[in-house]
Amino acid sequence: MNPHERQQFDILLELAVGRYAERLIQRNDGPERARHLLLEDPDAPGVWLSDFVDAVFQDALLDNTAGACFVLGALERRPSPVVAPLGTIGETLAASARRAFAALLQSKTAEELARRGNYQAVIP
Repeated sequence: MNPHERQQFDILLELAVGRYAERLIQRNDGPERARHLLLEDPDAPGVWLSDFVDAVFQDALLDNTAGACFVLGALERRPSPVVAPLGTIGETLAASARRAFAALLQSKTAEELARRGNYQAVIP
């Protein structure tokens, strides 16, 4: 992957983690509960990881074969998600990219929520 593409992916991931963490905190009464729910059931009500990933892909114009290849290229060293073969190669690539991005987003957001929980103000 070219350095400028890597930079674009890193910026996209950073924005996605920040926005997703903020939404989770607001919907789930704080970072501790949000982190617990994210790790327990990423598609539970109030968490909706898959829906968020779909929105990120749509907003960043990655919901096509070229976008899937961009994401998979950025994540080439990560473990491959298990995806059953779908109708076309493009559909299989898209599903793989979404799952791989979702796994990374889940772990990075859990780290961010833990960080925010550690720095949360304590009110006596």
